[in-house]
Amino acid sequence: MTDHDTPDHDTRRVALVDAFTTEPLAGNAAGVVPDADDLDAEQMQAVARELSVSETAFLAGSDDADRRLTYYSPTQEVDLCGHATIAAHGFLREDDELDAGTHTVETNVGVLDVDVTDDGMVWMTQDTSSVQPVDVDYERVGEALGVDPAAFQDVGADLSAAVASTGLPFLVIPVNFLEHVGDATPDDDAVEALADEYDAAGVYLFTFDALDADSTLHARAFCPSLGISEDPVTGTASGAVGAYLRQAGAFTDFPDELVCEQGHYLDRPGTVRVRVDGGEVRVGGEATVALDGDLRVPEYETDDILEA
Repeated sequence: MTDHDTPDHDTRRVALVDAFTTEPLAGNAAGVVPDADDLDAEQMQAVARELSVSETAFLAGSDDADRRLTYYSPTQEVDLCGHATIAAHGFLREDDELDAGTHTVETNVGVLDVDVTDDGMVWMTQDTSSVQPVDVDYERVGEALGVDPAAFQDVGADLSAAVASTGLPFLVIPVNFLEHVGDATPDDDAVEALADEYDAAGVYLFTFDALDADSTLHARAFCPSLGISEDPVTGTASGAVGAYLRQAGAFTDFPDELVCEQGHYLDRPGTVRVRVDGGEVRVGGEATVALDGDLRVPEYETDDILEA
């Protein structure tokens, strides 16, 4: 034990890593716990709650892959998280624990490939994609998100709303102009009810009216059911929208790479790169370590945990 360990606590290294950016305090912050082999579910949930970022990735050994990643939001376990995967591998790369090349990671949705390039870009192969167009009540969507329903309806004639997933389902809603995305004032309870109705983790608004000329689209993701009112930059949702745009035939010639910008309205801008090759979807981004330290983690007895 270290000097700070006690019989009821042990000290674990933890980091906050900003994904989809090269600038600290931008992009999407993820917690990373590089040694979580003997942490139980209660301890991982407590650590995620303490770090209080959208998701924390816990790294452990695996019999089926190079490593196991388990993800927790502040309120629950999450099957897959793109930005936390990028953050974890970026952290290992920066810590000289990972060489460039192809690595495998075991997750709740299966074993996925992660490619790390010499220049620090991390590419994550997503789970098998699924896209299901859905009929939505745009008046209800507009009320939940604080957006004029007309901003959806004229786009919806060509691009239907859909539930899209590459491991984590999102209700994808196209919007005509950036101003409507930026001015959205979501009601968390109404957004959660809307997402739950479609068995989605959250609602992903996007528009082709982007800020940067090199960007394909601008997006915002609202995930109150995960304890996240708004996720700054969302890898799994970006991958899902890539699969959605491919299936919808949104481009005459589908781009080799989509550039999804997000987070500007939270003052945490970031960029997700998405490549769709047939049925395979890959999400790419960079990451930088913003904080690296230690956290004392208590041991929990079952009797200590109160059930709601």
